[in-house]
Amino acid sequence: MGKIGSFTHVSLDGYFAGPNGEIDWFKTEDEEDREFSARASRPSGTLVFGRTTYELMAGYWPTADADPASSPLVAEFARIWRDMPKVVFSRTLERADWNATVVPELVPAEIMELKAQPGGDMVLGGAELAAAFMRHDLIDEYRLYVHPVLIGRGKPLFQPSDATISLRLAGTRTFGSGVVLLCYQRPGAHDEESGDARAP
Repeated sequence: MGKIGSFTHVSLDGYFAGPNGEIDWFKTEDEEDREFSARASRPSGTLVFGRTTYELMAGYWPTADADPASSPLVAEFARIWRDMPKVVFSRTLERADWNATVVPELVPAEIMELKAQPGGDMVLGGAELAAAFMRHDLIDEYRLYVHPVLIGRGKPLFQPSDATISLRLAGTRTFGSGVVLLCYQRPGAHDEESGDARAP
């Protein structure tokens, strides 16, 4: 049984995007991209997207390694992205390519059945999908990539809620770019590969 993990970029003042969805304020470097690739591509893992995030990624990653200008890291992740199984939550898509299955509704019981099956982690891509999973208390691990920028206004990462969810700090990592990774897990969620508590 794997974990359900959320990977999210966030500004220091708590926004995952600007008022109109702008994400030009965050810039990742090879160090962060390498860390994300290693975590997302664990054996038998599954990438989970909403429609918007899936379409953005499907518009680039399937052929990114065919570009002679692509770095070795980009080419590596392109191969990872194509091969990994993917679930896309969408009420409008009838089908999705690149080893993807379309699911029309987020049904908590069905997610728990998927989680109970042998295999790797389920990795959530996109803050809006993560918010939907949060509303049902389905996330075992929050990996927040906090960028050293204040954008003033935008779409907040965490929406108001009546729920209280207790978490434990599983590790931190500071990248050369100034981005800080904060990894929080649900008590009882164990990460055998974390090792160093400061570098999950």
